[in-house]
Amino acid sequence: MLPAAEPRAITRRRTAPGSEALVATLGHEPQVVTITLDLLLADRRPVRQLTVVHTSSEAVLAGLRSIREEVASGRYEGVRLRSVPVRGPDGPLEDFRTESDVRGLLAALYRAVRDAKRAHPVVHLSLAGGRKVMGVAAMVVAQLLFGPDDRAWHLLSEGWRPGAERRMHLAPGDTAYLVPVPVLRWTDSGVMLAALAELDDPLEAIRRYEEIVRGERMRRRREFVERWLTPAEREVARLACQGLDNAGIARRLGRSQRTVANQLSQVYAKLADWLGFTGPPPGRALLLAELAPYFEVLGPSKAAVGSVHQVEGGIRTHAGPQGSG
Repeated sequence: MLPAAEPRAITRRRTAPGSEALVATLGHEPQVVTITLDLLLADRRPVRQLTVVHTSSEAVLAGLRSIREEVASGRYEGVRLRSVPVRGPDGPLEDFRTESDVRGLLAALYRAVRDAKRAHPVVHLSLAGGRKVMGVAAMVVAQLLFGPDDRAWHLLSEGWRPGAERRMHLAPGDTAYLVPVPVLRWTDSGVMLAALAELDDPLEAIRRYEEIVRGERMRRRREFVERWLTPAEREVARLACQGLDNAGIARRLGRSQRTVANQLSQVYAKLADWLGFTGPPPGRALLLAELAPYFEVLGPSKAAVGSVHQVEGGIRTHAGPQGSG
């Protein structure tokens, strides 16, 4: 069922405030696109642009012509139609047979959604039309570019089945639902979304996002090590991340195993607090997963000296006091 969310009145370029866009994948059943649009308009969603992403097989192009006829008939007053053919290295694609074909699909969907978001505060994405791979690729794009008000939809019909007959709209007695599909968005940061939307290649956007996330994770790990742990706890955490057991850590630092165990227990408790755990404190496995990448980047020569501090232009170290053993 449709959510009862009010569209935000955000002014974007070239369109009136509050206008929304529908991006739909198209297969052999153009009804999927028009019925989705019908249901959104019936729910008083101010859709002013319909973007259809499609392959170029004869059957799909025939369906696209049917959609154009519906828009040209005046049924959808104020709605502009834009068609986006999926292209591969050798031109328009009729189907998806290779990895490069799927990349072409991802690029077409990415640009269609990106352009719609540049012009409209809310974007709807229909996942029901075309090959299954089109829906999968559309969800990847939604994860990259969607904001909190954007929606992905699946069309569920009762009393009518695609392929039964060519009807562009529901007839009396037919029932259909737009079911919202949850999108696990990769970021809530408006700055990051804007940066990704400036890129033209979705694969480059994915790489850029992964770089940003890795950098953010390292920043947070550095903050935990430097601000949450004492110098003695940093030492035992570093050696634990190198694979030493308690006895090995005790020998290396000249401390008792009991002291090492107590210090590791404090590290685990602080790690649980830092991560927001509410159950029992995590153990060594999670410590390795979270902090081993941080100490590995520093290298043994830097990490062995003592605590680590960020300075302008890089990282420096200084010898920190060790706990008693």
